[in-house]
Amino acid sequence: MTTQSIASPDTSRAWIDIDLGALLRNAEALSRLACVPLLPMVKADAYGLGAVAVARALDTLAPYGFGVADVREGEELRAAGIGRPIIVFTPILSADIALARLAKLTPALDSAAGIAAWTEFGGGPWHLAIDTGMGRTGVPWDAMHSISSMVQRCPPEGAFTHFHSAELDNGSLAEQDRRFRAALEVLAVRPSLLHTQNSAAIVRQVPSPWSMVRPGVFLYGVGTGGAPSVIPEPVVHLRARIVSIREMKPGDTVSYDATWTARRPTRAATVGVGYADGYRRTLSNNGAVLVAGRQANVIGIVTMDMTMVDVTDIPCAVGDIVTMIGTSGDHTITIENVASASHLSPYEILTGLRQRLARRYG
Repeated sequence: MTTQSIASPDTSRAWIDIDLGALLRNAEALSRLACVPLLPMVKADAYGLGAVAVARALDTLAPYGFGVADVREGEELRAAGIGRPIIVFTPILSADIALARLAKLTPALDSAAGIAAWTEFGGGPWHLAIDTGMGRTGVPWDAMHSISSMVQRCPPEGAFTHFHSAELDNGSLAEQDRRFRAALEVLAVRPSLLHTQNSAAIVRQVPSPWSMVRPGVFLYGVGTGGAPSVIPEPVVHLRARIVSIREMKPGDTVSYDATWTARRPTRAATVGVGYADGYRRTLSNNGAVLVAGRQANVIGIVTMDMTMVDVTDIPCAVGDIVTMIGTSGDHTITIENVASASHLSPYEILTGLRQRLARRYG
């Protein structure tokens, strides 16, 4: 990917380079482990990277379909020409049933009332959500009798559960798997499509014992913790330009509340990106960026539109590109690095990258 050329004037201040080749290689790596079809999760605008562009790229790998959070997200993919099955994982409200049917979406249902409403409106494929410990949605695994008669009348195409701690070696994954199997035994008819595994579970359960797997954050360059057998390639590269350089003498301060004071003659660069773009304020006096492939520390409080960094020992000029997340030269600042410094999860960093940042796909 060429990072120095700018595709449009909109990217002159700050933008995100999205490496679709790395995205596909991450997907292929999980596919080789799982040995079953993928159901990529592209909810939340593909974790902030652009659901349409990501789905079109992944479509070349012939996945089973795609997972979204709500009907609007499914409609967006349909409008873009995505024809594969699209599963809506947040239980749909009765007001959205007509829209879901029109867009040929597959709902995840978790109550007798929900199943009845879907069926009464004309029915169609649906997946049964089973709660094995997440405590969020789904029929409790030990209360399958509450829907058994409804499921017998209107059999689901698929059934699934969601692991709450698949990245942890605490026994919960095995216990939730046991509960899922027990719940399936209660059903009069076993659904043909069964799925449980998110990114972390795919890496830990090789090959998959089910019909398909649901990779999410791994696709977008975030690892699964521990000592995984496969590490994702970086996909997201947040870039911004130096908009000002200031020579500071000892005692000079930087940014709001004067939380940083120069202890030596310092060259400070102001970068045109801030917390309104998703570069978190918690990185104040704490984060690091890459300038000319070398690490530079964030100094002072990150402001709404600008961030200051110490470039005393790094040759650079106004207009030069700074990598806030991603790779420059031989060095990479991962999403996990930024999340750790921000005291947030990698999911929050990804989905928090704001839409005023132009996306460039390469």
